[in-house]
Amino acid sequence: MRIAEFARATGFPVDTLRYYEKIGLIDPPLRDSAGHRIYGAAELRWAEFLHRLRTTGMSISEMLAYARARAEGDATAPERAEMLRAHRAEVAARVAELQDCLSVLDTKIATYEAMMSAKRGPDHARSDTRDPGRARPQAAE
Repeated sequence: MRIAEFARATGFPVDTLRYYEKIGLIDPPLRDSAGHRIYGAAELRWAEFLHRLRTTGMSISEMLAYARARAEGDATAPERAEMLRAHRAEVAARVAELQDCLSVLDTKIATYEAMMSAKRGPDHARSDTRDPGRARPQAAE
């Protein structure tokens, strides 16, 4: 497949693919008689994996270290496995943090929904009728 199709398949913009090729993250592909890049299934699997690493926050320098170890062959399997274990731990910590954030958002949304169902939405704060001297309640954050 040519670079535009490869970009669509991997999720990387064409410029990113060219950059990754330039820095050695992606091996230079074969070229057809017109000089166009031609990518195969192996390149697609590798680029899809790189996309997963990038999506999960792995830095380019970490990806390069992984790619260099990969290029050295099976002898680096323990090193690569450790790199991925460390990255996985970072991703798991971020997922847990995001789950906590979702919980806070769910609570806040439920608060607003309760306020709106009582016809006292955040834009409709009312004063307490039991004590005219009390200040109006503050709107939810």
